Amino acid sequence: MNIALATADRALVADKPIRVMVVDDAVVARSLVARWVDAEPDMKVTASLRTGREAVDQIDSADPDVVVLDIEMPELDGISALPLLLKKKRDLMVIMASAITRRGAEVSLRALSLGRRRQRVRRTISGATPAPVEVRLPRSRATPQPLPRTVPPERHDSHGLTLRPFSLMMPRALLIGSSTGGPQALTVLIEKITAAIDRAPVLITQHMPPTFTTVLAEHLSRVGSRGAHEAEHGEPVLAGGIYVAPGGRHMRVTRDKDGVKIAIGNDPPINFCRPSVDPLFSSGAAVWGSAALAVVLTGMGTDGTQGAADIAAAGGSVIAQDEETSVVWGMPRSVAQAGLCSAVLPLQDIAPRILRLFAGVRA
Repeated sequence: MNIALATADRALVADKPIRVMVVDDAVVARSLVARWVDAEPDMKVTASLRTGREAVDQIDSADPDVVVLDIEMPELDGISALPLLLKKKRDLMVIMASAITRRGAEVSLRALSLGRRRQRVRRTISGATPAPVEVRLPRSRATPQPLPRTVPPERHDSHGLTLRPFSLMMPRALLIGSSTGGPQALTVLIEKITAAIDRAPVLITQHMPPTFTTVLAEHLSRVGSRGAHEAEHGEPVLAGGIYVAPGGRHMRVTRDKDGVKIAIGNDPPINFCRPSVDPLFSSGAAVWGSAALAVVLTGMGTDGTQGAADIAAAGGSVIAQDEETSVVWGMPRSVAQAGLCSAVLPLQDIAPRILRLFAGVRA
């Protein structure tokens, strides 16, 4: 089952049970989700319904904090019910659920665009409902990743974060890592940096399962008017291309006598994620060195920090999204607080800074 968060504006109150409405035309699915919810001491199911129409009609009486909403249902499907539910209860958290199919992936990305952004999102409503379109893999038995290398303080921003100077080298590649809230942030970013894309390849690792990354790449092709696609093992990395790590696989870059190429791997999860941002960033540091420019967007956890440390050690530059515009300030916070960033910016300011860097402006 894919789960995508549509909106969440009200903080859930810790000292009261979280009220959950389950809406799914499959009785087995309703029973399973209800059992998961009821197993949590701080949650309770207030309604278990078959159609979107029933959900809209009973939203006032059930008064849920969270609705787990199936997409494909009779009478009124989840996408059609979603705006009606939010109209009746604007602070509602809605979790869209679907089978992991191409159509389900497309619809879930549409659902994400219907919701309103918030500064902080409760990580999950239970262990059974993972963060929106984020891979939550079992703990790996692999050797733990080493702590990231840090760099000496250079300057501080208005929040006291240590910042490094930008590299004096013109960027030759843009590497982007994102997780929870990433599809929306990537949409905002990609459609505004077409001039940079024409000059250098853009490589993206977004925590997503298979199929979703295919749909994401197609979506980014449309918004950026450039050829975004799921990366393939062995293909050349060229300016003008947008390469998206395929769901469930790590993406790295390598260099040989014929130039830079994509390397796709099925090795164990890193930071409990596959794809993970760290392999992309670390390999990018090895290939492009001080000409590597990395951006860490909204996301849960610390993935990308070790890779950002490798980029910083190679003389490259790292930009992180700020807390106010992040859905979850986990990944960018980890990178920022490790002193690895040259800038920590609101989402809307990242594209202009990237364009200035590609124009040779370092201040």
